[in-house]
Amino acid sequence: MFQPNWEDPLNAAIPSLPDFQAAGKPAPAPEPADTEKPLDSLPPESLAPINPQDKRVVNGLTDVNQLAPFKYPWAWEFFLNANKNHWTPLDINMGQDVQDYHHRLTAEERHVYEHVLAYLTTSDILAMRNIGLAVMEKMSAPELQIYQARQVYEESMHTWTYQHCIETLGLNQSEIYNRYRVVPALYHKIRLAQERLNAALRPDIDLKQRDDLEEFVESYTFFAAVFEGSWFYNGFSPVFALQRRGLMKGTGEQFQYILRDEVMHAAFGLRVVRQILQEENLSLNPKHWKQMWEAAEAAETQYAHFLLPEPILGYRAEEHIEQFRFVANRRAKQLKMPEPFPSAKNALPWLDEQASMRKEKNFFETRVTEYQTGAALSW
Repeated sequence: MFQPNWEDPLNAAIPSLPDFQAAGKPAPAPEPADTEKPLDSLPPESLAPINPQDKRVVNGLTDVNQLAPFKYPWAWEFFLNANKNHWTPLDINMGQDVQDYHHRLTAEERHVYEHVLAYLTTSDILAMRNIGLAVMEKMSAPELQIYQARQVYEESMHTWTYQHCIETLGLNQSEIYNRYRVVPALYHKIRLAQERLNAALRPDIDLKQRDDLEEFVESYTFFAAVFEGSWFYNGFSPVFALQRRGLMKGTGEQFQYILRDEVMHAAFGLRVVRQILQEENLSLNPKHWKQMWEAAEAAETQYAHFLLPEPILGYRAEEHIEQFRFVANRRAKQLKMPEPFPSAKNALPWLDEQASMRKEKNFFETRVTEYQTGAALSW
């Protein structure tokens, strides 16, 4: 009998065919088990079919194991679309980045690059934990959970990407990964995110209680609108500024694929928030909404001035901050809430192109010929 090797499953021996299969003979009929029960002895109870209209985003009473019929077909479309952006960091050639980092970047540009990586490495792990541990298990419709399972995978992929960049360039891993703890501008953003997101991680949270439900919705709104929808969306732009000058192009390309993921994460999260508000007859607290954006802007401003005490060619702290405000207003419109920064201008009009640019790749330069999956995304 074949025995799997649970200690080393990748090297387990392939089982041989049973004698009757090798001889081309039909398999013998199985002997009846002693434990089989006649049909008339089974419990007569049965379950009524599910009505998809009984599903809810949270606090649903339908069977979470039954995927279809869908009540939220848009959530399934998010899952299908996410799979079109499948990639790994090993698909992108980093050879030129090594030369750029060690021989072409200025000290100021290396400062920007390293601290963007240091912030992102911690943020994506925080995002992965928030979705996997705090949000996903509270969804009561499986089509929502399936997309969020993909989202957890994507956050893990992003974390691998940053690690791949750090390792390829020969950076001090311990020093880079610890910067969020020792650099106040990084720590402030991470601490604010933890404070806002930890509300959803409370083991005693009960979404049937109105106060707890409102706290969860505010936490998820921060995650979708600020953390992923604005901080992440804006967070790659300093490296994109280098990429646009022909520097760190491998890193920039990987960040483009990550940005495509993050755009979908934010759009999905905001759609879920709108759905919960509708189903639970809730509205976002205008005072809390204003305070959320004020705190987020203060953290982003501190971060931008630390990242760019002096401009690098093609990028300034003031542009970074103004773009954050502009994107924040976009998120507000998606939730039909007041714009937190009504006079903000689009300081980086090229940023949206980074999420939709078609990628043409040469077979002899990289492992793939053309990223059709990424190019096929519809927004």
